[in-house]
Amino acid sequence: MSRRTRPDLSTAMQRLIREVRTQVPFDMPEASLCRGPCKGCSKKLLEFLDTELEEWEGRLEEGEVPRFGDLTRLERLARKVVAALRKNGLIATV
Repeated sequence: MSRRTRPDLSTAMQRLIREVRTQVPFDMPEASLCRGPCKGCSKKLLEFLDTELEEWEGRLEEGEVPRFGDLTRLERLARKVVAALRKNGLIATV
């Protein structure tokens, strides 16, 4: 019976960052972001999430090892931003 091993926390954080960068439309034109009434400013939410991702990318490059709570916090933030983008009609509901 083989036992799957979990990735270390640094690898898990790198995978999370890569997944968020793939799924969240950071390159969406500003004109598309600000087109009518919003439930939360999509532009500011994307900028905030991008800043958090960049911060963790830098910290990982410097050798910092995230804690499990750091992973959970970043994942929760990304989910909330995606939910807001869906409410604003910028991401299709799956």
